[in-house]
Amino acid sequence: MLRAPLLPRPLWGRPSMKAVVTAGVFITTLWNLRYFLSPSEVSGEAPKHTEPLMVLVWKWPSKQVPNISRDICRELYGITGCWLTMERQLLGQANVVVFPHTTLQSGRDTLPKQRPPGQNWVWVSLESPSNTKALAGWNQTFNWVMTYRRDSDIFIPYGKLVPNQSATVNIPTKTNLVSWVISNYHRTQKRAEVYKNLSRYLHVNIYGKANKKPLCRDCLLPTTSKSKFYLAFENSIHQDYITEKLWRNSLMAGTVPVVLGPPRANYEQFIPADSFIHVDDFGSLAELATFLKTMNSSRYRQFFSWQKRYSVKLYADWRERICTICTAYPSLPRGQVYPDLESWFKA
Repeated sequence: MLRAPLLPRPLWGRPSMKAVVTAGVFITTLWNLRYFLSPSEVSGEAPKHTEPLMVLVWKWPSKQVPNISRDICRELYGITGCWLTMERQLLGQANVVVFPHTTLQSGRDTLPKQRPPGQNWVWVSLESPSNTKALAGWNQTFNWVMTYRRDSDIFIPYGKLVPNQSATVNIPTKTNLVSWVISNYHRTQKRAEVYKNLSRYLHVNIYGKANKKPLCRDCLLPTTSKSKFYLAFENSIHQDYITEKLWRNSLMAGTVPVVLGPPRANYEQFIPADSFIHVDDFGSLAELATFLKTMNSSRYRQFFSWQKRYSVKLYADWRERICTICTAYPSLPRGQVYPDLESWFKA
């Protein structure tokens, strides 16, 4: 607060009435003037971002491009002050520019030639390092990364468990033991090897393009829900790479996932330890097959205890993922650039 200056006092006695009035007007003016100063000048704090945050998506990550002309972050997800756009002519005004890796395959020529001061660029990918090519050319380019990894600047998992105190367990009727939905089958993948050996000891109902039994979008969950167990096998094994094979095809369907992916400890950072079966829990696939075939109903029911406390939230809409940038924005690090994107992602 501004301190009032001392009133001038003549050496020979008390101040005149005119001097008192003049000084009073001066002090009042100074006092009122403080309201015209910016908050940062008064409190010493950094000015806060009050304008809507503009997030420019250089190219939409999926084939189907939605209408984002409205205030969709607020309308759909309750996130205010967040404006998404795909209008590249607004590059100079954007606070954040989003670059999905799938749109970068053609090289740097497709990117802006210059980055406006204060603007941050985000590299986005939901694929694993094994399925992400041409990373070496993007050193010293991106400020933030947005991936399924928990150590990303902006964490976008495929799904998560959210608290739901329903205290009920819903187990769909079962008509078969094990199922698996697979579209891209490659013999060199570990999941192909594990399936081949496991199928020697039990029958697996296989659906998907790889077995010429594709499932429509609304047919997937009703189909996998009929199985007691589901093979939630990832196409490659990496830290935190836990996809919709676990969240949607298995947990949401109401079947017990048999997982092949990162170590059990990594899965337990996402879901309860008693909600899944890990291939690595057994000394051999013959032991795993025996465990599945001989499980009694009481033991089987224990795998669904998580339903008393949680429900599955699936992230399937890119609009929601990109809107989360605005939620994370205030706490994101400023001034950083990833010097070696490939080394970080493949670590």
